[in-house]
Amino acid sequence: MKDILYLVIPCYNEEEVLKETAKRVFEKINIMIKNNIISNESKILFVNDGSKDKTWSIIEDLHSRNNVFSGINLSRNRGHQNALLAGLMIAKEFADMIISLDADLQDDINVIDKFVEQYYSGSDIVYGVRCSRETDTFFKRTTALAFYKLMKNLGVDMVYNHADYRLMSKRALEGLDQFKEVNLFLRGMVPLIGYKYSIVEYERHERFAGESKYPLKKMIAFALDGITSLSVKPIRIITGIGFTIFLLSILALIYSIAVNFLGNTITGWTSLTISIWMLGGIQLLCIGVIGEYIGKIYCETKKRPRFIISDKLIKNEIKNT
Repeated sequence: MKDILYLVIPCYNEEEVLKETAKRVFEKINIMIKNNIISNESKILFVNDGSKDKTWSIIEDLHSRNNVFSGINLSRNRGHQNALLAGLMIAKEFADMIISLDADLQDDINVIDKFVEQYYSGSDIVYGVRCSRETDTFFKRTTALAFYKLMKNLGVDMVYNHADYRLMSKRALEGLDQFKEVNLFLRGMVPLIGYKYSIVEYERHERFAGESKYPLKKMIAFALDGITSLSVKPIRIITGIGFTIFLLSILALIYSIAVNFLGNTITGWTSLTISIWMLGGIQLLCIGVIGEYIGKIYCETKKRPRFIISDKLIKNEIKNT
């Protein structure tokens, strides 16, 4: 008997695209079941991340028509990473393998067969990697490249051009469940699991309908979360800057004493003013970086739940927890 596959799809205000998404992924799952690639117990699990539109009612309707569609409803909006984790943790109890993908149909569902093929070949994790970024704007393409390079330089193990389109085995998800941090950055956490992985390349499409849920402000916040959650190098850079400035201050002290003995005590006002502003700016920046880490520690120590589920729509499968 073939293994059970669950598709986990986080949704936030996706009423414009959700019915089409459900139609396409159902057709894909159905074909794979008929071709005996996956078990007929395979499901599609939608995770409603506190949407303000009709997303949840659409999920309820889909479930009532066909129990291949399942759903969980978070008590409030918790963000994409928390919603995705909620779906993964629910699905891992009943599936042998889980594929996460976005609801906007940008991820190419035609490569799901390749994901499953790699799974059967022994890979616990299969990363969907974009083979090009031609559909992105120049700004987004440039900033994405800069982000991946920055993360690599900071020592974070990430798969280049990979978002959250991936397959994970039950064993890999049990490993992920051992990571208890509140500040989630799954793209950096999954490689830390360490099991065998493989890569499947795909073309990312234009969004079918609706608007992107990741404007520039959220993208910057997401990048900062990734950096501060997975690397301490910024703190070490601050230490290096502090040591460098300390050495420069000694040189400045020697220079000031020499100038004083030579009687040129009025000169140097420009350099003094510039140095004051520069040092003040560096100090504020360093305090801000340190504060970001302290804020992360503050959130972690409270151990608040990463998500709370208010409703479940899965027939005769999920235990009450």
